Amino acid sequence: MKNYIKTTVTQNAFRILLAIFMIYAGFSHLTINRIDFQAQVPDWLPLSKDLVVILSGIVEIILGLGLAFWKKERVRFGWALAIFFVLVFPGNIAQYLDGKDAFGALDSDGARFGRLFFQPILIGWALWSAGSWTAWRTRNN
Repeated sequence: MKNYIKTTVTQNAFRILLAIFMIYAGFSHLTINRIDFQAQVPDWLPLSKDLVVILSGIVEIILGLGLAFWKKERVRFGWALAIFFVLVFPGNIAQYLDGKDAFGALDSDGARFGRLFFQPILIGWALWSAGSWTAWRTRNN
């Protein structure tokens, strides 16, 4: 698979926006929203909720920085971020099923349920904006 593929100005703008979002989310895992993010860690996970939040925050910062600045590896970072979004999705489901409030806005079953539908959008956003999906299609045609 090609690690670098030309992307449009629109894709680049959305990639940078997603990278900024990930870097901010990562830092907020480590600081202002640390407790709120713990609400997303499923009770069945055999690790400290705080450790999971810290590690996922570090991963988000790395993925955001890589997506923004490592042009030659952009395709791989797009795939890595999409996989990350898939891996954290059980936490979003657990938060909905357990009825745990977080971030002030996720304070009802409707809000927590609606949030579940945003995860596929994030996955598509990562793959499209980094050119990952195009690189995969080009390779397999």
